Amino acid sequence: MSHEQPDRLVLTPRDVHFDWSKTPLHWVPGEPFTTHILNVTHLLLPEGERWFVRVFQQALPLIRDAELREQVIGFVGQEAVHAEAHQGAQEHLREQGIDPDPYVRQLEWIFGRILGDRDLDARGQRAWLIERLAYVAAVEHVTAFLGQWVLDARGLDRAGLDPTMLDLLRWHGAEEVEHRSVAFDLYQHIDGSYLRRLRAMAVVAPALTLCWVRGLRYLMQADPVLRGQVKSSWRDVPRSARRGLLPGYGSLLRKLSTFLRRSYHPSQEGSTARAVAYLATSPAARAAEH
Repeated sequence: MSHEQPDRLVLTPRDVHFDWSKTPLHWVPGEPFTTHILNVTHLLLPEGERWFVRVFQQALPLIRDAELREQVIGFVGQEAVHAEAHQGAQEHLREQGIDPDPYVRQLEWIFGRILGDRDLDARGQRAWLIERLAYVAAVEHVTAFLGQWVLDARGLDRAGLDPTMLDLLRWHGAEEVEHRSVAFDLYQHIDGSYLRRLRAMAVVAPALTLCWVRGLRYLMQADPVLRGQVKSSWRDVPRSARRGLLPGYGSLLRKLSTFLRRSYHPSQEGSTARAVAYLATSPAARAAEH
């Protein structure tokens, strides 16, 4: 799928709120595995997106293009709201009997210590900032194609997902598609090294996979209904993919590989029109307008 992105799309943070009072623990009916593999987003994204915000705020003084600067500010606003929305879903997990704190503390250590600020001289600080901007561009490639997937995944509707959770996933996915070019454009503006981009994806892809595996295993073990009696297996992913509940391994690898093309640009993939259309109908996004 390849659609042009409007040249001057104004990125607007939407002050969305979600009511989780009627959302069950297993909000994909009869699918605890699929529920929890998607629930990892609620644990991983708040810490990750707050890290995005900190990194981009450090990059703002280096931006020499007024339009890009406006886009980056809009991106930061949207990512901050994403973090808070998934934090709310994380609190819902706590209310359902799953304590996310042990896993989240591991993420705080990764984003705060491994990927956080370092005591370096001015040259080293700039190099470390550029390295992290490349990481963000790689992650945003992943979130953009997953955002497009969730917008298009009719299997989620057929499965009867909890409507509030489905709206959260699609609202977030739509905004990821909407701002899919910003992190890449910022990286290109400040550095743009192709080899650094390849290295960033070589770091990001296995790191995200590891975080997701650990998060899924933690949630399956902590689930008070399953009580650790049901084991997660990555062989379950193809089964869920056949039902249209998850993207399959093959499609994930194909989408990851497009980032490695020298001619890659995020605007070549995804549909801004599809994202904007969903945002016009999303219950949470519409409520935020009033």
